[in-house]
Amino acid sequence: MAQALPDVFKRIQDKKKQQRELKTIYRDALSVNGDYQQTLEELNALKLKKKKIEATVASDFKEEFDKLEGLKLNIAGDNQLLSDLAISQLAKGEAVKIVDENKVEYEPIFSCRFKKA
Repeated sequence: MAQALPDVFKRIQDKKKQQRELKTIYRDALSVNGDYQQTLEELNALKLKKKKIEATVASDFKEEFDKLEGLKLNIAGDNQLLSDLAISQLAKGEAVKIVDENKVEYEPIFSCRFKKA
């Protein structure tokens, strides 16, 4: 039983609309709950305190944090390169898999998403 692409898309859109409506009802109920509002204020105060502590520690380890940021950028670039190479191999009809130093095999996961045109 093949389903048409537009039918499945419409069903997803309808379910997302229901999901948004239920989330709105939930958020409205939370917004009038006094205990919830008090807990939010306490949470925000703790988050601010946490950020101050993190900033103090980060300033003490500035060199290490700069290196960490560089590593994050390098990893992101290498991940993109890995994806591009895997897609190229797949397009050529070649098998796509990776084996690490522990002899664990990794296979790629490809996905397709839609965005507004």
